Amino acid sequence: MTENTYIWLSVAIIALLTAALRFLPFALFGNGRKTPKIIEKLSSMLPYAIMGMLVVYCLKDTSFSSLGGFLPAFIASAVVVLLHVWKRNTLLSIISGTVCYMLLVQLVFV
Repeated sequence: MTENTYIWLSVAIIALLTAALRFLPFALFGNGRKTPKIIEKLSSMLPYAIMGMLVVYCLKDTSFSSLGGFLPAFIASAVVVLLHVWKRNTLLSIISGTVCYMLLVQLVFV
């Protein structure tokens, strides 16, 4: 098998599996079937768990040895929290926090 064939076969398999995973909930719970309670509970809890995990992941390598090591991360985190409390828009909060962090790191804490 040539390298190009291997790559195209891998992409096709990945695309099929991704599509199958996207359509699986509709196949299982479509046609007016009742969604199980555990799935409903998971759908209400997982977004908060994922956001918490992302916060831990983003702040895990924070260095407290200098102001430039931790202050940009904490200022950007505060921007995210304040914007989310004010506007209740997750996308706006995350994008604003990211932009704030990048500006602080690139322009202020050089």
